[in-house]
Amino acid sequence: MVMPNYRKTKIACYLGLITQAITANFVPLLFLTFHSNYHIPLGNIALISTCFFSTQLLVDLFCAKFVDKIGYRICIVASEICSAAGLAGLALLPDLLPNPFGGILFSVIVYATGSGLIEVLCSPIIEACPFERKEATMSLLHSFYCWGAVGTILISTLFFAVFGTDSWKWLALLWALIPAVNIYNFATCPIEYLVDEGESMDIRSLLQRPLFWLAVCLMVCSGASELAMAQWASAYAEAALGLSKTVGDLAGPCMFAITMGISRVIFGRYGDRIELTRFMTGSGILCVICYLLVSLSANPLPGLIGCIVCGFSVGIMWPGTISISSREFPAGGTTMFALLAMAGDLGGSIGPGVVGQVTQHTGDNIRAGMGVGLIFPAALLLALFIFSRKRGKK
Repeated sequence: MVMPNYRKTKIACYLGLITQAITANFVPLLFLTFHSNYHIPLGNIALISTCFFSTQLLVDLFCAKFVDKIGYRICIVASEICSAAGLAGLALLPDLLPNPFGGILFSVIVYATGSGLIEVLCSPIIEACPFERKEATMSLLHSFYCWGAVGTILISTLFFAVFGTDSWKWLALLWALIPAVNIYNFATCPIEYLVDEGESMDIRSLLQRPLFWLAVCLMVCSGASELAMAQWASAYAEAALGLSKTVGDLAGPCMFAITMGISRVIFGRYGDRIELTRFMTGSGILCVICYLLVSLSANPLPGLIGCIVCGFSVGIMWPGTISISSREFPAGGTTMFALLAMAGDLGGSIGPGVVGQVTQHTGDNIRAGMGVGLIFPAALLLALFIFSRKRGKK
């Protein structure tokens, strides 16, 4: 009997996370280009990110109800089709439709649908494969989002420097090739299910478990801790540290993504020697220290170090929460992964919003905004402590 080639499944999921990183990070690099080329007001430009994350939240909710009935393979292949179509549409629709902004928003909704499906499905697909070191494999999987983000920023910056920003449509078509190729990978790789049909927990069963609500809190705090720093890293580097836009992007969000990826690779490589909850606790403490450095340091260097190292500190939080939830709720199935992804996305929208509002109401004092952001890693540590105690008693 020939054993299934689960390595092909792993590669497909890695490319899926890279696709998700492209869809999340490419268009924000073009906001000012859209503003100048299509005369779209900046207020409308801001709706692009709102539309992206709102679509992902709706897809998370859809997955919780219907993915098990439709099937993993159909949905994950659809995710790559939507991602490729959305990125290609981004290059074509703004000029084909009477309203360029409508073409951009439609493309964003299409590839955000693909991104949302990837976010929910890649984790359970990997979890269902018979790998020996599940927690380490999960961490390594999520590191590819970080490398995808770094690659998207660096390659796009280099492309624009060589060919000019006006050539962005060709780059959008090139990025679309990655999910297009991955359609074949997901269509042909072996895919297993976490639980047999009809045996997975439904939404009501999960929500009746106090430990699951703690896992949801962990995901909200994980998303908020990560995105509050990542989304404001460039602005912090410019406003608080006095760096240029280009240097700020490289020293802020790019280095943040690199250190976050390093954290996930380290656990992916040595996870069998590290107890997951202890690693998450240590990372949470480090995250609190980083937020303190960013908000209180009058010296630019410690502030920049805090911003960069924060990426390392939040690296394990998202995949770690998924792993301990999978261990605690083995029958959770896709419903569990979808609800956790929804909680993470919710935190990812709350965190940057809180920092932005506080910054605005303190006279554009971004240090004050980052100081309030400290509540998210602090709340994560508290939720992790309670989760560990309750699980220990159980």
